[in-house]
Amino acid sequence: MSGRNDFASSSLTRHLVRGGIGFGGIAAAFALMPLTGPLSLVLAPLGLVALRGCPMCWAIGLAQTLSRGKLRRECHDGQCTLGQARPGP
Repeated sequence: MSGRNDFASSSLTRHLVRGGIGFGGIAAAFALMPLTGPLSLVLAPLGLVALRGCPMCWAIGLAQTLSRGKLRRECHDGQCTLGQARPGP
């Protein structure tokens, strides 16, 4: 892939931690509402920051993180195919 136009993280552990913080923050914002009132909604933006603003983008990034280095896209004459990456030198 060219550039950083993807949603992947540098490691699977880092991506899963971001997801745990993000989804945990969003869930906690609503779960704690009966106890703390609207103050708990402060956690929702923090969760979205951890997810880089988009839960679906996080899920796409998880797939990209898992496939990084295993898949390769090749385009010839306007047609692109997805296959296994070639082993390094």
